[in-house]
Amino acid sequence: MSEVEVLRVFTGPGGAGGNLLGVVRDGGSVPPARRQPLAAELGYSETVFVDDAVRGRVQIFTPSVELPFAGHPLVGVAWLLGVDVLRPPAGEVPAWTDDEGLVWIRGRAEWAPGRITEQYDSPAAVDALPAPPPGEGWLYAWAWSDEPAGRVRARGFPRRGDGIVEDEATGAAATVLTARLGRPLTIHQGAASLIHTRPTPAGTVSIGGHVSRA
Repeated sequence: MSEVEVLRVFTGPGGAGGNLLGVVRDGGSVPPARRQPLAAELGYSETVFVDDAVRGRVQIFTPSVELPFAGHPLVGVAWLLGVDVLRPPAGEVPAWTDDEGLVWIRGRAEWAPGRITEQYDSPAAVDALPAPPPGEGWLYAWAWSDEPAGRVRARGFPRRGDGIVEDEATGAAATVLTARLGRPLTIHQGAASLIHTRPTPAGTVSIGGHVSRA
């Protein structure tokens, strides 16, 4: 098996939380037909295969499907490679690190189709949801914890039937929510993860967070 580096993306205060990410830095060593099965074997919510580290060419797989765009994999691999642009199948994704050490990428909500954003009355109602809630389709359950300050409580449920019951932190769904609300957000997701978002020009959304090795 190719060497896999494991990161935690969108960590919260004190380095808690964060969504685990598998990165195959030498993606070229894994034949295309082997990538989906390897992602399923690893069992992370996403695994990234780096095909060209200099140009930022990558592929992203869940245990069951390939994704054209995904937030936590791209934030994680941007941190690992130190590049200023990534090129997943969806298109060019700018990447940068700010003065506070947050790693940012910029993408589009239309690159993450099928995410259902459902607002609940309170963070307690979000916390009380079973994992996963009944129904079909990728559910991003959220509630305001402080609306004037743009603070959100969220949980993410892929509901694909591939063993990922709940996503600890998901940048793609956060991108969709930010585009729909049209304002910067600070999203507390999962057990202890933290995602920062802001609308940016030409219909794009910037999403950022802290990254560490697992």
